[in-house]
Amino acid sequence: MTFVQIVDYETKQPEALNALLDKYVAQSQGKRTVTHSIVGRDRESENHYVDVVEFPSYEEAMKNSSLPETDRMFKEMVALCDGMPTFTNLDVVRDEHLNTMMVNRVFDDIAVKGDMSAIDEIFAEGYVDHDVMKGSEPTVGRDQIRQDMTDWRGGFDYSFTKKAQLAQDDCVTTVWTWTGTQKADFMGIANTGKTCSMDGTTTFRCEDGKIAEGWWHFDAMSLMRQLGVME
Repeated sequence: MTFVQIVDYETKQPEALNALLDKYVAQSQGKRTVTHSIVGRDRESENHYVDVVEFPSYEEAMKNSSLPETDRMFKEMVALCDGMPTFTNLDVVRDEHLNTMMVNRVFDDIAVKGDMSAIDEIFAEGYVDHDVMKGSEPTVGRDQIRQDMTDWRGGFDYSFTKKAQLAQDDCVTTVWTWTGTQKADFMGIANTGKTCSMDGTTTFRCEDGKIAEGWWHFDAMSLMRQLGVME
């Protein structure tokens, strides 16, 4: 279970504290168990800061606390703070990245299940699509993504296996493997009935609660070879 520690403190020396954290990151490389760290400053009180530090588990957090680098960093941190920092220890019971959940609907609900009504819910009206099979010029409009999904679903029975996902700022990148069996003509290719697979990545940029832009990169050449179109 993911574990989060919230460190609450006040300081008039934020630059020195930032330098201390940078030094700690360098000195604890290969030893620390921290996976994510966020530092926030209180808009209502300029000397008030909150650090949110994430660990894979409580046990990993305790390993991190026992490092001599952590102990040394904490003592130096206290010297830079106005008073003793306070700690809140939390077991994470719900962790949702809403943009990732929306992106997963593209693969699960639209691409695989064929719920085309979800396109208007998920994609912006001026959605910009970059597709490796369409060359360097992007296409614009969610009607294009609707057509693309219809064409792929018409040509294949397929599934996506999501291997990894990374969400950062407004973007979500998904690493996937597509497996499909051709069931009809597709892009001028006569039905082969063959089962094929290819690896790829898709990055979606989200804006105002919808997907505004997408980049599809996949091994189209491998698919063509498996369908017998290319040697």
